[in-house]
Amino acid sequence: MNWKTWIPLLVAGVISVGAIGCRPQQPVYLHSTGDYMSYYVGDALRQEIPDTYVESLPEVTGAEAPLTLSNRDPSQGTWDLTLQEAMRIALENGKVLRNLGGVAFGASGVQGNPTVILSNPYAVGTVYDPAIVESDPRYGVEAALSVFDGQLNASAGWSKYDEPQNLFSLTTFDQTVNQADVGTFQATISKYTATGGTFYMRSHNGYDWNNNSSYKLWPSDWTTYLEGGFTHALLRGRGVQFNRIAGPGAIPGYYNGVVIARITADKALIDFEMGVRQMVYDVENAYWNLYFAYRNLQTIKAGRDSAYETWRKVNARFEQGHAQGNKQAEAQARSQYISFRTSTEQALSNLYKNENILRYAMGISPTDGRLIKPIDEPTIARITFDWEELKAETLNRSPELRKQKWDVKQRELELLASRNFLLPQLDLQANYRFNGMGQDLIHSDRSRSSAYASMTSGDYANWNMGLNYTFWFGMRKELAAVRNAELMLARSRALLQEQELTAVHTIADSQRDIDEYYILAQNHFNRRLAAQDEVNAVAATYEAGKTTLDQLLDAQRRLAEAESQYFNAIVQYNLSIAMLHYRKGSLLEYDGVYLAEGPWPNKAYFDATRLARQRDAGHKINYGFTRPQVFSRGPAQQFLNPQTGMQSQNMMMYDQGEMIMPGANTMITPGTIIYDQSETIPTPNPTLAPNPYQSQQYPVSPSISRSNNPSVRSASNSNASTNPIATASRDTVQR
Repeated sequence: MNWKTWIPLLVAGVISVGAIGCRPQQPVYLHSTGDYMSYYVGDALRQEIPDTYVESLPEVTGAEAPLTLSNRDPSQGTWDLTLQEAMRIALENGKVLRNLGGVAFGASGVQGNPTVILSNPYAVGTVYDPAIVESDPRYGVEAALSVFDGQLNASAGWSKYDEPQNLFSLTTFDQTVNQADVGTFQATISKYTATGGTFYMRSHNGYDWNNNSSYKLWPSDWTTYLEGGFTHALLRGRGVQFNRIAGPGAIPGYYNGVVIARITADKALIDFEMGVRQMVYDVENAYWNLYFAYRNLQTIKAGRDSAYETWRKVNARFEQGHAQGNKQAEAQARSQYISFRTSTEQALSNLYKNENILRYAMGISPTDGRLIKPIDEPTIARITFDWEELKAETLNRSPELRKQKWDVKQRELELLASRNFLLPQLDLQANYRFNGMGQDLIHSDRSRSSAYASMTSGDYANWNMGLNYTFWFGMRKELAAVRNAELMLARSRALLQEQELTAVHTIADSQRDIDEYYILAQNHFNRRLAAQDEVNAVAATYEAGKTTLDQLLDAQRRLAEAESQYFNAIVQYNLSIAMLHYRKGSLLEYDGVYLAEGPWPNKAYFDATRLARQRDAGHKINYGFTRPQVFSRGPAQQFLNPQTGMQSQNMMMYDQGEMIMPGANTMITPGTIIYDQSETIPTPNPTLAPNPYQSQQYPVSPSISRSNNPSVRSASNSNASTNPIATASRDTVQR
């Protein structure tokens, strides 16, 4: 091809490349369907639904339309509910420890903020939390104990060599190629001990065949040995106490021993107890708020009916042209009736909201065709507490203080372990080995050499023993760890002291509230009597034409307010008593609820019995200085008197006669002192209900007990022989 031919082709190629550009081109297919993007998702961050399924609760799927002012008739009537039954249902449905402080519709029934359980579910306690903490594979008790388990390490390897060598051959017997077969088989069993040592037992077997070794007795041989030894810390890392705090192989500032893991598990149990306590208080709070909602609705209804009757009379007189029936009087009476009617609708709606709150606290559907009606009456008995006993009980039983005391104990143990790291490292090492060698590893023929026979003869043995010493100049990390542990301990102690001060302030405030609401209830009751007398007198005067209508209407309003405030004071009085028990750590006992561990699997009981029989058949050994110090004072009693399951007689004192009962024929005359702080109040000992669990076996349902007397509440026996197994869950959760 001459230049006249290829020059036009070159120019055409350059023009084509310029027209196409330097962009990658898609290939062309003959059988394309055109829907080539159907294999790809168009949105990389598109929200999708996970492919999982969890069965919904019947309380969710079976919920009916809520009760409202437009739908106010429950299809199945009312549900007469006691507080004890409400507690039982709440605990049975308590896998998740509900807290009314984060309810979407608000603890008061009018809030609208999102709930904690919806936005951050793992911030809410559950019945699984203590078991999860204890079974944590990183920081749980079993994880801390696992470092003391025996370990088996085994290895086996085989190597073949065929390598040319740079050797000068003097004879034909010299080999210039290295040919060998080498095998190694080794197994080691080792174990850390709580005293700070490591024991091991090792078995080694080796095979060797080498064609270059012309001086060997056998062309191939087996070597074996059985070795046992130990390494024990004499200074740093020595002792049962240190190893149970820090664990083997710990470094300064990072401790995850058995004792620390146990304290973490105890803190988780206290968190669970506080969650159950909060749930129990929320149930009681919701129950009495619903009680007040009924009483308040009843009071407003009575005022509405009275206002309606007054309006009806005034309207009839207005139509008849009576002197007391002018247009102004009729409009005034009608306005008060409409005001009471509006308040009635609001009170009814508030009742529905409070009933819904109680349902949520109990863990049941918002509506099931029934309207809950509390049938228990709040106590109106005079209850006083001995202040010194109250302080001592708060400091001893408050779960918040108990949890902080565990934190103080943990810091003390960490400081003790940190000081151990200031010691130099001094380890005692020793081992003993039985050696063997033979043409065969094992052979039944005595005429042939056997490595195992040589080893077991005991003729070839070696041993060594020595000390290994290490010292760190400066020890900056160790000294920093000690200083940090001291500061952490000082902070924990200061926080505990501040918590105790706060706890004393809170119980003082609660005791003040109890006294306040009791006296307010007295005053409001007498105010109600006075308001009723005023209404009767003004009504009679109005009928006689000696007073105006506005005075009658005003008297009716004051009567409704006095009655509502009286019942509110009674409810607040009971809630103040519950709050005092809440703050001093006896609310669960006050409500007849206690915590116990669920049943273990039968295999656990079988293994425990086997180990107990094994220990019983052994010889008791006094470990002396190797025994760790005591770090716990024993289990926390859930009852004041574990022998009888009853409260101490001098803690609560009841006066059935001082409270002015509703409906009592009490006339208040000028100068009469209803309550005087200086008067002596009789304090008879309370009559407590008998222990309901003395002859009862082991129920799985939560334990709740209340006496028929609303002012007296009984507690269950906490003895191990009669202690029921109570789990606050829908079903039994085994640990």
